Amino acid sequence: MDINLSGKPVEVCRIFCIGRNYAAHAKELNDDIPECPIVFSKFPTCLLPEGNDIVFPDFGKELHHEVEVVVLIGKQGKATTPKEAEAMIGGLGMGLDLTMRDVQAEHLAKAWPWETSKGFESSAPIGEFTAYDPAATNIEDIEFDCKIDGEVRQHGNTRNMIFPISTLIMELSKVWTLCPGDLIYTGTPEGIGPVNKGQTITISGMGKTHSWKVV
Repeated sequence: MDINLSGKPVEVCRIFCIGRNYAAHAKELNDDIPECPIVFSKFPTCLLPEGNDIVFPDFGKELHHEVEVVVLIGKQGKATTPKEAEAMIGGLGMGLDLTMRDVQAEHLAKAWPWETSKGFESSAPIGEFTAYDPAATNIEDIEFDCKIDGEVRQHGNTRNMIFPISTLIMELSKVWTLCPGDLIYTGTPEGIGPVNKGQTITISGMGKTHSWKVV
């Protein structure tokens, strides 16, 4: 699956996702603040570019929206300092980590993995990426939001992350050699909630707006 980087296709290698990276979001889920990043994965087949509809899964009842800043890794390697981490960023974009909340709750109660509730097809709607320019974008001050049928449901800023983007890249580097085409979904702010068939999800950030209809 390819994503769009300033009009050019880029093949996605892996999708790393970060859970509970905003304190207010952890609080709304009645979860503890994590001491280290909570990492899980989605698959490239989860990606859903704008222009496609989100098909409501038939194996659950509660589809929740989670808007996130998404980082595209631009070069292979491992980062041990914030400067090295920032140098590995190839692009920035906005995406959704869609979650079947009822399925996730059932699986968490049984200490099962999250893949079914997080890794289903179309669970990672993704917008167009812009090449990262540190002179133009401060990764620790990116404002973004999510609307359902025009109503703001989530509003966030990366300055409120528990683990900043550079820290996430360094933490992932302790386990994996990062590759060009890797995506990092960096976590969602508070305000998550249900979305139903017939509704439209619109996400905005870094001067771009993207929308998907749920069918």
